[in-house]
Amino acid sequence: MKLLHQLNDREIPLCLLFNQVNHWKPVSLFFAVISRLGDGVFWYVLMLMLPLIYGWEAAQVSLHMGLVALAGLTVYKWLKTSTERVRPYRHNGHIFRNVAALDQFSFPSGHTLHAVGFSTVLLHYYPEWAVLVVPFAALVALSRVILGLHYPSDVLIGACLGVGLAQGSFLLLPYLF
Repeated sequence: MKLLHQLNDREIPLCLLFNQVNHWKPVSLFFAVISRLGDGVFWYVLMLMLPLIYGWEAAQVSLHMGLVALAGLTVYKWLKTSTERVRPYRHNGHIFRNVAALDQFSFPSGHTLHAVGFSTVLLHYYPEWAVLVVPFAALVALSRVILGLHYPSDVLIGACLGVGLAQGSFLLLPYLF
């Protein structure tokens, strides 16, 4: 995808701006923890807790979230390998990275895709969770740029894909359950 590669130089100034706060140790540590929790830990624990909180019928919600995650993983892996967009810290040596990337390429942000997808499904059933999951999903997305692992467009497209997959799953819901 030539367009994505052309965007690299245009987005690097924004990446550098966001990445400046990654040089402050407490901020860097905070976003590293948020990113790690957004890697699945937070969401998987939440999916396990839902039936304990709401009863057995919430297992369907957890399953729904899991199915959206599987769809997201499929789309995410395909896009990563087909676009091969280099990560910001590899494109510009001034970007400070203090956490390891999970894979080689940046497009799209899988953390953001899953955070938004999980949140969209969860809030469809339990809107009261918005106070927790919306800020958390936003912090996960922000962490990916601050940590130097993604361009802003990676995060934006990841969020759009997460919403799209979740919304598409609602159309398929009568056929799934």
